[in-house]
Amino acid sequence: MKKVLFHSPSITTRYGIPKFCSFITLSASTFLLCYLPPHFASSMRVHNCKYLHSFRNVENDAVVARFECMLSMRPPPSVVEFNKILGAFVKMKRYPTAISLCTRMEFKGITPCLYTLTILINCYCLVGRVAFSFSVFGKIIKWGYGLDIVALNTLIKGLCVSGKVVKALDFHDELVAKGFQFNEVTYGTLINGLCAAGQTGAAIQMLRTIEGRVVKPNVVMYSTIIDSLCKYGLVNEAHDLYSEMIAKGVSPNVLTCQSLIRGLCVVGRLKEAIQLLDETVQKGIRPNVYIFTILIDALCKKRMLKEALVMCDKMIGSGHEPNIVTYTALMGGYCLNNKVEEARKLFDIVVQRGFAPDIWTYNILINAYCKLERLDDAVNLFHEMCRKNLVPNLVTYNSLIDCFCKSGKVSYARKLIKAMHDNGLTPDVITYSILLDALCKSQNLDQAIALFNKMLERGLAPDFWSYNILINGCCKDQRMGEAVNLLKEMHLKNLVPHTVTYTSLIDGLCKSGRISYAWKILNEMHHNGPPPDEITYSVLIDALCKSQHLDQAIQLFNQMIQRGVAPDVCSYTILIDGCCKAERIDEAMNLFKEMYLKDLVPDTVTCICLVDGLSKSGRISYAQELVNVMCKNGLNSDVTTYGIFLDALCKSQHLDKECLIAAHS
Repeated sequence: MKKVLFHSPSITTRYGIPKFCSFITLSASTFLLCYLPPHFASSMRVHNCKYLHSFRNVENDAVVARFECMLSMRPPPSVVEFNKILGAFVKMKRYPTAISLCTRMEFKGITPCLYTLTILINCYCLVGRVAFSFSVFGKIIKWGYGLDIVALNTLIKGLCVSGKVVKALDFHDELVAKGFQFNEVTYGTLINGLCAAGQTGAAIQMLRTIEGRVVKPNVVMYSTIIDSLCKYGLVNEAHDLYSEMIAKGVSPNVLTCQSLIRGLCVVGRLKEAIQLLDETVQKGIRPNVYIFTILIDALCKKRMLKEALVMCDKMIGSGHEPNIVTYTALMGGYCLNNKVEEARKLFDIVVQRGFAPDIWTYNILINAYCKLERLDDAVNLFHEMCRKNLVPNLVTYNSLIDCFCKSGKVSYARKLIKAMHDNGLTPDVITYSILLDALCKSQNLDQAIALFNKMLERGLAPDFWSYNILINGCCKDQRMGEAVNLLKEMHLKNLVPHTVTYTSLIDGLCKSGRISYAWKILNEMHHNGPPPDEITYSVLIDALCKSQHLDQAIQLFNQMIQRGVAPDVCSYTILIDGCCKAERIDEAMNLFKEMYLKDLVPDTVTCICLVDGLSKSGRISYAQELVNVMCKNGLNSDVTTYGIFLDALCKSQHLDKECLIAAHS
C-alpha cells in the first residue's frame, strides 16, 4: 500500500515556506508509526488518550532511534528517506529535533540534498536563529545548487518573522541588483512582513513598484494590505484598494472580504458591511462562519438584536452552523438588551446541543448577572466554570469583585483577590480601581490612599480612572490639598485629566468655600482643556447661588452660553431657584419661559422652585396656574408642591376658596 507521495520542488506555501511535509498523506503521528518496529507500534496504538502526551514522547524517541539506526546502515538509505522523517518533525513543530538530526546526518557522512538543506534553513528561521540559516544557504551556493528560489524565499520569510524586515528588503535589493528575478511568493512575503511591522505605507509602495513587471500583484498581496489598513482603522483607504484590485481584474477571495467587513464593523459602518456581504455573495464568494459571526457580533453590540437574529438565520440558510463564538455574540446581544433570561436560555440550549462554552461565554453571563446585582447566580456560574476546568481570567474576577464591592461585601472581594493570586493571576489597574471606588464610597479614604500607594509599589501604573476615583474621594472628604496634589501628579505622568476629574475638584473647592479658586480652574479648562461641560458650570453656578452671589451666577450662566456650552434642565433649575430665593421672581419667570423656547421641558424640581418663589412673593394666581400646567403636562404635583402652595394660601388668607381649587386641580 502506498503511504507517501513525493514532494514536487515547485510547490511552496503562500509566503515562501516549502511544503516539506506535503508528501505525507497521513498525520505526523501515524506516519511516524510506519518507522517503528512492529511490536512497538502495535503496543502504542492501544494506549488510552489519557497518556497521549507520554505516548508522543516515547513515539518521538523511537523515531529518533530509528533515524540513528538508518544512519548506521551500510549502504545507508536514500536521503529522501531521511527527509521524510525530518519533514514529519517539522510538521509537528519539533524544529530543534529536526536540526539535531540534520547535524547527525552530516556527522555520519551523509551529504544532505537541496531539500534537506532547505528544511534546515526553515527550522533555523522558525527558532529565530536566522544567522545559522544564512550559513546553511552558503552551503547551498558552495555545493553548486545555485540560487534556489524556495531557499531564498524561506530566508526572507525568516528575516520577516524575526522582525528584521529591513534586512529582508536589503537582501532582496542586493540580489535584484545582480539580476535575480523573485516570484509572487517573495513579494507576498515582503508585503506581509512590512504590514506585520506596521509599515503599511511601505507595503503599498512595494505593491506599486512591482506593477508592470513580470510579477503581478495578486489577491494575497492586496488582501494582506487591506487587512493591515483595516487593523489601523484606515477603512476608507482599504475600501479604495479593494475597488482598485477589482478594477485591475484581481478577484477578491473570502479573506479579502472578511478583512474589509471586519474593518467596517469596527468603525461602526454596519450598513456598508452588510452591503459588502451581499456583493460578496453576488460575486460567487461563499461567506464563511467568521464573516457571519463578525456581523452578528457588531449588530449585537449596537443593540440591534432583531437584525442579529435575522443574520443568524441567513447564516444557517447558507449552510453554515453557528459556532460557540456566534452563540456567545448573541448572548451578549441579549444581555445588552436587558434580556438576561433569554441569554441564559440560549446558554442552556447551546450546552444541550453539545457545544462547550468557553471563558468568554461564561464571562458575558457572569457580567450580566453582576450588573443586575444577582450575585448568587454569578457565583454559581463561576463555580460551574471552575468545575469544567475553565480557568477564570481577569475579566471574570473583575466582574465579581465589582459586584461584591457594590453589594457592600468588600471582605469577600478581598478573598477573591487572594484566590486570583493563588491561581497565578495578578490584579490589574481595573481591579485596584474597583477597590479604590468601594473604599472611597464607604468613606474609608485612608485605606484607599494606602491601597493606591500599594499599587504603585507593585509597579502598576494608575490610569485616569484610578486618579479620578481618588480625587473625587478626597474632594468629598474635603481634603482638597491632597486632591490638588493628585491632579498635579496626573499632569507629571502625562495623564490627561477628564472633565469629570475637574468637575469633582471644582465641586470640592466650592463646598470648602474656595469658589474663586474653583472659577479659576474652570477658566483654565477653557484655555488648556479638557473643556468644561454643562455639569461643571452647574456645580459652580449652584455654589454662587447658595453663597448669595446671584449676579455672578447669572454672569457665569451667560458666559457658559457664549462659550458654546448649552445649559440643561439642571442648569436652569439651579438659577431659577437662586432667583426665587433672592426674590427676583421676574428673572426666574423669564428663565422658565426661555427653557420652553429652547425645547427644554422643566421637571418637577424646576416647577416646585418656581411655585415656591411665586407663592412667597404673593403671586398666588400664577402659582395656581403653574400647578395646573404641571398636572396637564403629566408632571407629578407631589405633597411638597401642594404643601408649598397651601402654605402660601394660608398666609395670604385665601385658604378656603383657593384650597378647594387646588384640591380639585
